[in-house]
Amino acid sequence: MKQGTEFTHGMNNNSTDRQKKQAAHTSRPPRFSDEVLRLAEEAEGKAASRFQDLERIVDYNQWKVIDAFQQHRVSDYHFATSTGYGYNDRGREVLDEVYAQVFGAEAALVRPHFASGTHTIATALFGVLRPGDELLSMTGRPYDTLHKVIGQPGDATGSLQDFGIRYREVGLAAEGSVDWSAVEAVVTPATKVVAIQRSRGYDWRPSFTVEQIGEMVRRVKAIRNDLIVFVDNCYGEFTETSEPTEAGADLIAGSLIKNPGGGLAASGGYIAGRRDLVERAAYRLTAPGIGGEVGAMLGQSRAIYQGLFLAPHLVGQAVKGAIFAAAVFEQLGLTTHPSWEDQRTDLIQAIRFPGSEPLIAFVQAIQAAAAVDAHVIPEPWDMPGYEHPVIMAAGTFIQGGSLELSADAPIREPYVAYMQGGLTYSHVKLGVMTAIDRLISQQLL
Repeated sequence: MKQGTEFTHGMNNNSTDRQKKQAAHTSRPPRFSDEVLRLAEEAEGKAASRFQDLERIVDYNQWKVIDAFQQHRVSDYHFATSTGYGYNDRGREVLDEVYAQVFGAEAALVRPHFASGTHTIATALFGVLRPGDELLSMTGRPYDTLHKVIGQPGDATGSLQDFGIRYREVGLAAEGSVDWSAVEAVVTPATKVVAIQRSRGYDWRPSFTVEQIGEMVRRVKAIRNDLIVFVDNCYGEFTETSEPTEAGADLIAGSLIKNPGGGLAASGGYIAGRRDLVERAAYRLTAPGIGGEVGAMLGQSRAIYQGLFLAPHLVGQAVKGAIFAAAVFEQLGLTTHPSWEDQRTDLIQAIRFPGSEPLIAFVQAIQAAAAVDAHVIPEPWDMPGYEHPVIMAAGTFIQGGSLELSADAPIREPYVAYMQGGLTYSHVKLGVMTAIDRLISQQLL
């Protein structure tokens, strides 16, 4: 009896403990002050017309993607995996064709084997440039992670310059436009590739619209028709109704863990453009004579196809969140770029803070609003590939997936945070309101 009584008593205690734990973990909606709720409501009312414009872009791009799937008769057998060499992987071949059609290009190379956007861009550049050629960046200094790809002569790292490929760059004019007199002055007979970075990167300048890129292509070709125009298209896909290849760019590249992966692609990148240039990039990814004919998809085909299908809608959700963020922070007296009413051509929302403390608090609040790793507190650190300490909020399902809500900032003046992504508008809204609540309660604004 005693043993039985103790057993029963123990069961009652365990049951009570479980009830307490269940009660402690009951889901609850966030609570915001009346001021934060008012700011959010006013921002949504102000931006309502922009949201409507955005829906038209989403519809167009969604229908464009579906049309490409239909034209190439995508079927469930295209999602089957391949192994080893991956010879005759029809799913991989059709995926390339679908991407080419969506991006208005002659050919495309879409692979999970690209480790990042930087790797994809490097593959494209190494594919088309040869020793003695010159690469010209006409939109200023490129994104930080590409600096080591460009490198220095004789740096023994296998960089472009280590292979004897010269590099020049032309800074943008004061208002963020291309300095055409400088571009025309520095083009030499050795210049082979003129590079455009569509998105702002870590610069306080406008990102370039597809229309502007089309004008850049026309003016570059007027200087010399055989110049290859390459566009780093990261963060820009599906934010407009056309892509740089449709505006005349010879080659573009981007990451699948950004816009076109639709939050489902676990890794990878794409290169699209002229067939001969895509083929050279494929030789660089694998080996000369092999190119895009091999490469087992390792079970990733379904996610890449489905991610592309979802991408127009999810990009729309992220852009809607960025518009909301700009409207709210402008109400608080901060400077944003672009403004809530400006045309959008990428995911990135830049917000300038008065110092490092509110900047760090903002990024930490974005992390605190995540579904994944919300309990982690990001701190600035010396991240490989970056020249200043960087703080990153990345509570994402895909590591580094910047179509998901994330934010990062180099700790340097001016103190600018770069927010991007959001698979749902509601998540972006939660992140922004969490940040506002924290900044106001800590008297950092």
